[in-house]
This record gives sequence, structure tokens and C-alpha cells, in this order.
Amino acid sequence: MKNLLLSALAIAVLTFTSCSRDEDSNDNNNTVTINPAEFKGELLSGQSATLDATQVYNLTGSFIVRGGATLTIPAGTRIEATGGTASYIAIAQDGLLYVNGTSTNPVVMTSGNAVKATGDWGGLVICGRANTNKGGSTGQTATSEVGDLTYGGTENTDSSGVIRYLRVEYTGAAFNATKEFNGVSLFGVGSGTVFEYVQAYKSGDDGIEFFGGTVNAKYLIALHSEDDAVDFADGFSGTLENVFIKDVAKAGVEGSNNGDNGAATPTTDATLKNFTILKGSLAGSEHGMFMKEGSGKWDCQNIYIDGFTKGLKINASSVDPSSNTNVDNGFITFNPIYFGTSIITNSEYAGTNTTYLTVGSNTGAGNSGETPSWATGWTEGF
Repeated sequence: MKNLLLSALAIAVLTFTSCSRDEDSNDNNNTVTINPAEFKGELLSGQSATLDATQVYNLTGSFIVRGGATLTIPAGTRIEATGGTASYIAIAQDGLLYVNGTSTNPVVMTSGNAVKATGDWGGLVICGRANTNKGGSTGQTATSEVGDLTYGGTENTDSSGVIRYLRVEYTGAAFNATKEFNGVSLFGVGSGTVFEYVQAYKSGDDGIEFFGGTVNAKYLIALHSEDDAVDFADGFSGTLENVFIKDVAKAGVEGSNNGDNGAATPTTDATLKNFTILKGSLAGSEHGMFMKEGSGKWDCQNIYIDGFTKGLKINASSVDPSSNTNVDNGFITFNPIYFGTSIITNSEYAGTNTTYLTVGSNTGAGNSGETPSWATGWTEGF
């Protein structure tokens, strides 16, 4: 009997150990099922997870997609977040995010609080391997200011996935007065990434911000941004096309080269096409567009600005010599640009270039100062 009991115990131990090893194997090589009631943690290399659109996912902490892992979010999925700065979704270098929303059934990441407000949770953070000048040289890496993830490098065609028809709401939780989440933060994201039909709604900081990178983005909406609406910096080199901005506390668009060194390389080289920038009713204001901290190169086409008292902001050459030199040399142009009837001063630039802007009657994002047709059916706040 004793031998029989020992044999049974040995079998039980072996069986338990085998199950544990299977679970470990699943953790590193297989599909992971995520508990909707407690959406937090991480996906590791080799893991993949697909959310269930019939469930509401409660984001109760950070969820990080590590390198070699994939998160897929089908159309109609709703994620509700609580927890302030502790709650955010981040895609690390070599991680992949597939947001498969549609024009009638977007993916929504929003607040889970009964009374929703800006800053209820962090936001979406994506980190890639494309260039940034954050440390002052080509090919360097840096650490994201939120999420503490590595980004940057030399792989300018890097892909972080495909994001379509995504609405991100009530974001921008703040650690302090100078460190906050944005609605969506893209750090060194490469041109292999698809990023289109994305709305940032009621962000406590910037709506959408690009920190370096080469991603091309289109059909973007930033509505009610308590700092800037769309921001690019740190050597960003890409095209932003069809962008609608309304209700902004500071600049509709802020673009810089580098906050520590306005002449840092690789230089910001942004193409901006078809922008409507409306002040709206949110208190506070800078200007429609702010050329800042070296600015870099801007090729701006079909820009429509209204509701502000000043159209284009640039600091004096004694404060920001690199930005002014770039306008002087024809590296920053607005052709054409429309200034609405509210605007008293079109531009603060006082340099020698008299042809850097051409005033025209523009359609901006598609419908001048009205909501463009492509923004209907999947957005919030109109």
C-alpha cells in the first residue's frame, strides 16, 4: 500500500509539473487569452492576443506589448481605463499592434469612470526603431518620457503595426506639471506603420504627438486638447495629411526640431497637407501654428486657420535663431494658407523672406471650417 501511495504521489507531482511547463511554454510561444475584467500586464516575445469585441475590457494598470509580441483589437472593441498615470497601453520596439476598426465600428479606448474627465488615464504609447535626434546624433536611442521604453535607431521603415479607426478619449494623466501623457504618443515610429483615422478626444495634454520617427499619418482628429493638438519634434520626418483640429488650449500645431539644441540632426522634416485648425471654445490660446525650438523643415500645403487672434507664432531670432534662419532660407513654407476673419496678425515672423507664405482660399481638411466628410460615423464630439 505504501509503495502504491508513493507511486500515486509521484504521478501527481509529475502531472502538476508538466502542466506548469505547458503554461510557461504557452506564455512564450502561443496565443494568450486576456481577462476582460482585469486588462493589465504584458505580452512577451512569441505571444499574441486578440481581444473579443463582445466584451468590455477594463484597463486597470499598464499593458505593454513587448518586442516579438502582437496585440490585435477587432472592430467595435471597447477598452475602459481607470487609474490615472498607472493605466496606459504601450507598444515596445518590435511589438505589433493591429487596430482593425471601421468607419461605422471604431475601436474605442476611453475612461472607465462614471463621470469622465480629461486625464482619467494615460493613453496609447508606441515605440519604434526609426530616427530621432533626442540625443543629438543619427541612429541613437532614447527613453520615452512616459512608459520608460527604448525608442529610436536607424530602421526608418520599421513597422509597429496597423492602426485604423481608433478613438482615444479622456487621456493625458499627469505625473506633474511638466510630465504628462498625450492621447497618442509615437516615439521613433517608422514608415512601415499604418496610422490613419485616429481621433484624440478630450486629452489633458497634447492630442497626438510625434517624437522623431518617419511614420506617415492621415485622417487625424484632435478635439479638445488642453495643451497642443498635434505636436511633432526631435527629428520627425514624415507626412501628416488630412488633419482636423478644434478646441485647443495652446497651439493647434506645434513643431520643433529639438528642445535642447535647435540645430540637432537629423533635422525635423515635416510635410503637412490639408489641415483645418480651429480655435473652438476651449479657454486659452497660443496661435494656430507654432514654429518652435529650431522648427526644422516644414512644407505646409492647404492650411486653413480660424478662431485665433494670431495665425503663426515664432519666437524672436534672439531667442530661437534656428527657426528664424530656416524661414529665412526657405525651409519653412506655407503655400497656400488661409487666415480666417478672427486673425489679427497672420504671422510673427519678421525676417527677410517675403515669399515663405502665400495666402489663399483653402479647403483645409476637406470642408474648410466645417467637419470633413471623412470624419463622420466613427468620431466623438461633433
